[in-house]
Amino acid sequence: MLTNNFRLIFIMVAGSFCLGTPTIKNLFLNGYTTGSVLSTNLKLMLALFVPHAILEISAIIIAGAAGFKIPYEILRYLLGRKERILTQEDIKEYLTLALISIILIVIAAWIEANITLEIAKTVLGSTKSILKK
Repeated sequence: MLTNNFRLIFIMVAGSFCLGTPTIKNLFLNGYTTGSVLSTNLKLMLALFVPHAILEISAIIIAGAAGFKIPYEILRYLLGRKERILTQEDIKEYLTLALISIILIVIAAWIEANITLEIAKTVLGSTKSILKK
């Protein structure tokens, strides 16, 4: 899951260079997918999702903010609300958001690999069918 989440974070952060189009697409797609999964089975959701999802969803939202940072600053420049397209502070904020999302994804992946499976074993009794996927 870490590689999938890294790919998602990269696409969302890099989406900033495509005026946020990939960022908004991935935010909607992940929101829809997460909502679909959560609406199916409450017991399964609690066992497999909640332990790591708080950090994972936070990382995705922060990556989305990074993905909109540069388009936002360009829009502000075009509207005459700032003198330079990107300042050093803007770039620092963009990189900070990207780094925070990466750190949160790594922590969430560790929780998913080490804690979530143990909770799933306790709640569901077995993780054999889960691990086959």
